[in-house]
Amino acid sequence: MTPASTDVLDLHYLMCAPDFYDVDYVINPWMEGNVHRSSKERAIAQWQGLYGRLKELAVVDLVLPQQGWPDMVFTANAGLVVERKVVLSRFLHPERQGEEPYFKEWFTSQGFEVFELPPELPFEGAGDALLDREGQWLWAGYGFRSELDAHPLIAKWLDVEVLSLRLIDSRFYHLDTCFCPLSRGYLLYYPPAFDSYSNRLIEMRVPVERRIAIAEADAINFACNAVNVGDTVLLNRISADLSQRLEAAGFEVRQTPLTEFLKAGGAAKCLTLRVTETLSPSHHDGVTIESRVIQMTGHLLDAGLINRALDVVVDAGGSFQVLEFRLGTQRHSTSQAKIRISAPSAAIMGTIMGQLIEIGAYLPEVQDAQLESVTLDGVAPDDFYVTNIFPTEVRIHGRWVRCDRQRMDGAIIVQSQDGEVAATCSLLRDLRVGDRVVVGVEGIRTAHRPEQREKKEEFSFMGAGVSSERRVELIVEQIAWELRQVRDRGGRTVVTAGPVVVHTGGAPHLAYLIREGYVQALLGGNAIAVHDLEQAMMGTSLGVDMQRGISVPGGHRHHLKVINTIRRYGSIAEAIKAGLATTGIMYECVHRDVPFVLAGSIRDDGPLPDTVMDLISAQQQYAELIRGADVILMLSSMLHSIGVGNMTPAGVKMVCVDINPAVVTKLADRGSIESVGVVTDVGLFLSLLVQQLQRLDSPLLTS
Repeated sequence: MTPASTDVLDLHYLMCAPDFYDVDYVINPWMEGNVHRSSKERAIAQWQGLYGRLKELAVVDLVLPQQGWPDMVFTANAGLVVERKVVLSRFLHPERQGEEPYFKEWFTSQGFEVFELPPELPFEGAGDALLDREGQWLWAGYGFRSELDAHPLIAKWLDVEVLSLRLIDSRFYHLDTCFCPLSRGYLLYYPPAFDSYSNRLIEMRVPVERRIAIAEADAINFACNAVNVGDTVLLNRISADLSQRLEAAGFEVRQTPLTEFLKAGGAAKCLTLRVTETLSPSHHDGVTIESRVIQMTGHLLDAGLINRALDVVVDAGGSFQVLEFRLGTQRHSTSQAKIRISAPSAAIMGTIMGQLIEIGAYLPEVQDAQLESVTLDGVAPDDFYVTNIFPTEVRIHGRWVRCDRQRMDGAIIVQSQDGEVAATCSLLRDLRVGDRVVVGVEGIRTAHRPEQREKKEEFSFMGAGVSSERRVELIVEQIAWELRQVRDRGGRTVVTAGPVVVHTGGAPHLAYLIREGYVQALLGGNAIAVHDLEQAMMGTSLGVDMQRGISVPGGHRHHLKVINTIRRYGSIAEAIKAGLATTGIMYECVHRDVPFVLAGSIRDDGPLPDTVMDLISAQQQYAELIRGADVILMLSSMLHSIGVGNMTPAGVKMVCVDINPAVVTKLADRGSIESVGVVTDVGLFLSLLVQQLQRLDSPLLTS
């Protein structure tokens, strides 16, 4: 018998009288502030109201309430019933786990075939699993009370296709609090309760004309927690607008107040369980869930690696189960973990695995990397592996090959010549037809330096304990020491600088660093050079006298005059050789043969003749100057610094300086332990840095 032909009087629902109902504890946001504040008299009256209305439409069976288990009244969580099979609930919270044997006893006595999930696999019945009213598939929620890993077992036991939906708003902790399949293919739901993937899945299965999306005001009154029998909808109080929309869709709306049960996070649907659910003859089983097992080795607890890995899984919409965990027994001992990862789709699994590999996870069953050929210049295969900053190896013909030119956001090309295999990171635009590119996540691993136990600090003017100025001085002392070491051993320091360096009075200090051999390359945009030359040639920056700090009449035209003059000479170097500038950043670069690249943008005035307006060429020139760098100083230039960060492999020490904490966080948080952020005025930072370097050169020098 199909649902469409079922007589409503043949329908059976299970309810439980609220004899022992109260809000005795807090296991969801609705219970907060409502402990022992429910009126027993009103609760009984409201339950009787729902019970009476439902009895007009179906047969209502009762399970006996039990002392000490106040939430037994919410029978939707007893289990999931399809045909004559039931998957019993495995409650997440101990406060409800005592209900399980009573519901099991009832189903057994009624002749149902009972299926039980492992105790460690939470699943809360029809609260998190709702059959499409046409009986074609099962919507299953996860994220708060039920685990994604339960869905494959449900699909197998009940012989039904399971569509997994991730809940992201803790107010809607069960699927039935924000999602209600209705007859004739309609759906009543609250879209913000779901992640983007789940909303796309809903939109793919339910035509737009059948989707009834509700507003938050109705959602928090649990409008979706409704009981649908034929064309009748029983539910708590709702807005006139929603009532009209349901009626326009052909439904009879019967409202019944359930405010006492809202205090515990439930309403009409929570208080009932349909026990005569049937599948359509055209239904099919299946589940889209992907599962993989990963391993991790390292200082998993004290360095926070295990937390980062599990956060990656959950934040992306996946689920996990820790299969093994062996804790290191001493301070320097490493720990090992084996974790099963589940995701609702192959695409989400790919996203999760890519991020896990970045933090050092690997697949225990080692296979060669999968390769696919490029068929269109500049276009990688769909599932290409996206590189990160960490040294990466790919497994080819049974051996691991280190990737050359490591960088973020590239693809890996594998080439063979004379029996030798090489792997190289490549930008998408550089791919050519026939290139063999790594796809998927098989046969890939990343190498990390051991994580430091000491928590990285972000230095700012808002610290506690030590004065804010002193905290900046402390980090400057460390940076100065590092720059001195790099210079003395013949290493390379690259500076990325924005025009704020000039505006804040930092140009003379940066010029000092270049003059004294602390800088081996300068990267920036048109503006850093324009305003440095404006200061050197006219004494102003953006028309402001840098000595007196006041605007100069007509000063707003100074930078254009400078650009025009430099263009007349054909290059910055020729203008400086002609004596137009005798101080400043660009002057020192030219006189000390320090290479520089100025990358242009759409907003540039002029530009200067040296400014590279070809974006691709500018990126390539940046990458060449970065290669082999030991330290990169990023000085108040978010745009260019982010570009540099994406090109820089792990192992290069990066110092990000900006007055805006958000900029520093974005630039410093690359997952690399060599990065540090300094939230301060860049002019002050450079002044302190030069003072400290001078102290190192002249130990007797005092401030």
